[in-house]
Amino acid sequence: GCAYRSLQTLVSWFLYNGYITKEPPSHAQIQQTLVNMGDKPKQFLNSRQWIGSVEVGFVVDTFTGAGHRIQFVQSGEDMGMQGGMLSHHFRTNGTPVMIGGGVLAHTILGVKYDDVTGETQFLILDPHYTGLEDVTTVVKEGWCGWKTVNFWDKKAHYNMCMPQRPQLK
Repeated sequence: GCAYRSLQTLVSWFLYNGYITKEPPSHAQIQQTLVNMGDKPKQFLNSRQWIGSVEVGFVVDTFTGAGHRIQFVQSGEDMGMQGGMLSHHFRTNGTPVMIGGGVLAHTILGVKYDDVTGETQFLILDPHYTGLEDVTTVVKEGWCGWKTVNFWDKKAHYNMCMPQRPQLK
C-alpha cells in the first residue's frame, strides 16, 4: 500500500485544484487500470503486490490526463542535490511528488531549498499513517513534516514520479 496511497494523494491534488472531477481511484481501480493498459497480468488483480513510481505515473496519467516525469536518483545520499530541481518543479507545476526507494514510498509536498548553501529540506507526507483523519495528530507524530536529507536511506536508489500540471483549455 504506501505507493497506492501516495498515488491517491497525487490524484486528490488534481481534484481539489479543479483539474478533474473524478474521485481518486481505489486500490482495485488502480490495479484494474494497470491490467487494462497491459502493464500487469490479470493475476495482479486483488493481489497485495506493490507498485512503484512508473506504475504510479501510468495511473496518474490515466485518471488526470496530465503527463508526468520520472526522475531517477542514484542514492539517498544524492537527495540533497535534488533541491534545485524539486524547487523548480513546485514553482512551475505545484503537484505533489511520489517517491519510491528501497521498500518504501512517500509523498513530497514541498521543499525548502537554499540556493546559496544547497541545503534542502523536504515536506513529507508519510502514506504509512493509518490512523484517524486528524491533522493535529498527523503533524504532531511526524507523519507530515519537514525532513532533512538524513531522512533518505543512503543505500537505496529512488524514483520520483512528478506529475505535470495540465494546461487548461
